[in-house]
Amino acid sequence: MPVFPAGPALEVNVAKNPPFWLPGRHAARRPYLMARGRVAAALRAWFSGHGFIEVETAALQVSPGNETHLHAFATELIGPGGERAPLYLRTSPEFACKKLLAAGETRIFDFAHVFRNRERGALHHPEFTMLEWYRANEPYEVLMDDCAALLAEAARAAGAKQFSFRGRTVDPLAAPERLTVAETFARYAGVDLLATVSSGQGDRAALAGAAGTAGVRIAADDTWGDIFSRILAERIEPQLGNGRATLLYEYPLPLAALARAKPGSDKVAERFELYACGVELANAFGELTDVGEQRARFAAAMASRQRIYGERYPVDEDFLDALAQMPQASGIALGFDRLVMLATGASHIEQVIWAPVVDLET
Repeated sequence: MPVFPAGPALEVNVAKNPPFWLPGRHAARRPYLMARGRVAAALRAWFSGHGFIEVETAALQVSPGNETHLHAFATELIGPGGERAPLYLRTSPEFACKKLLAAGETRIFDFAHVFRNRERGALHHPEFTMLEWYRANEPYEVLMDDCAALLAEAARAAGAKQFSFRGRTVDPLAAPERLTVAETFARYAGVDLLATVSSGQGDRAALAGAAGTAGVRIAADDTWGDIFSRILAERIEPQLGNGRATLLYEYPLPLAALARAKPGSDKVAERFELYACGVELANAFGELTDVGEQRARFAAAMASRQRIYGERYPVDEDFLDALAQMPQASGIALGFDRLVMLATGASHIEQVIWAPVVDLET
């Protein structure tokens, strides 16, 4: 098993923001970076062996995505005649990958560089690698099996017997536990979550009351989604991914994003997230293909964004056209840098990124 430098000592150096290219700092990071390469090669081999094709999608997009709290980098396309059009650096390759599903591809994966503004810390970086993969005409539960297989592949490639982060450990070879969101809210917060959801909408007053009973403080202007996120962060996430990974599934419909509703349910969606060592690693959907519903969700998210941040992002109409022709599919986005962190025991994301983005505090 390779020997990696002690995490805490290097994290002190990261906090002082020295240039990444200083020989001493690079030498300390290099074992993590070598492991990164081995993990990437192992995952590529796994996908190839399971009938997937690697695709490379464009970083420049008409829309960076239409989620309320994701912040994009804006730029401008200038044509040969001087004509101008706004573009954005993608926050995910999702729209492009789904267009390829509409084109006829059935199993694809993308090691995509993605960009998110206002995000920096031990687990966040303005530019990072998102591994996304899609299966046409396959149920989203299959992605849960994929996650278990990839955790094991990453561990073997890194020579790791366990994943670790901030004193927490996970056996990457153990079968992940599977818990519904409602089960965790009842178990760890004493909240009957689904009693606050009906016809796909969240009852803010009901969830606020349940949060108060559970001792979770909320603000007067918190929405149903804000309260959900607060309970999740304070009471649920610290309990996830201890000893073995956790697959948290059946998210409530108000937080479905681009996921379809569970058949026969007006309360939950086909969405799950993967946790290990308390770290969120992946987010998966049984993909929504109802164009009208997707447009309505985009509109609601952008209205919230306008209210909170005073701005909104355009809708990619070409994506909605493709969605109308896309087959039933399942897809997932995994934070590759975070996976490498856990497999190597790194304490900061910049230990596993070859050339980190300049820090404004440097």
